[in-house]
Amino acid sequence: MEIKNKNVFITGSTRGIGLAVAHRFAQAGANIILNGRSEVSEDLLASFKDYDGKVLAISGDVSQLDDAKRMVDEAAEKLGNIDILINNAGITNDKLMLKMSEEDFEKVLKVNLTGSFNMTKSVLRPMTKARQGAIINMSSVVGLMGNVGQANYAASKAGLIGFTKSVAREVAARNVRVNAIAPGFIESDMTDRISDKMKAAMLDQIPMKTFGTTENVADVALFLAQQDYLTGQVIAIDGGMTMQS
Repeated sequence: MEIKNKNVFITGSTRGIGLAVAHRFAQAGANIILNGRSEVSEDLLASFKDYDGKVLAISGDVSQLDDAKRMVDEAAEKLGNIDILINNAGITNDKLMLKMSEEDFEKVLKVNLTGSFNMTKSVLRPMTKARQGAIINMSSVVGLMGNVGQANYAASKAGLIGFTKSVAREVAARNVRVNAIAPGFIESDMTDRISDKMKAAMLDQIPMKTFGTTENVADVALFLAQQDYLTGQVIAIDGGMTMQS
């Protein structure tokens, strides 16, 4: 798919991986819809002023189907139908299983998994009618291998992988492609705050012995959006953490 002038909706794109993805697609000439639960700041919008494409900010809660539909309708009214959806919005609420409440579990699934369902459902009919589109779901290596204290997060990200493959099968004949990215340890505010001892333990799990960057993930997202014959795949960008023999 040619990215220039395409409309790209990135959920959870006010910081971190989502923001890096937004900038990467903007560099490629796309029109960007930024999204967060709260209002997007003017300073953040100004960071896109040097790109050729348009930038639009739409706030809302992806975990609510009505809000997801409202955001997609607003974007379509102002820019046209969504060509590329990137389901990036996500939260964590880490606790050991014995201490995890039903609310702790459901809250994470509601945003990470149901939120992706809500947004996908809202864009899918126009995409299938147009017989073109790309959906990229942001999973995690935790969804592939699990992690202590993250049963809720791992369940949501593993569920997103099954969701990706199922929807990809349903819409492939309509030329709509659905793929997932599974980032590993990515440099972020979180990794900046952890101790050197914890960093060393994390790096010990990575064959390449270095953390990834948000730009690494953004490059994979752009690649998946561009490839016309690639669907139903999960790309782990993790420095080799989940490689299989």
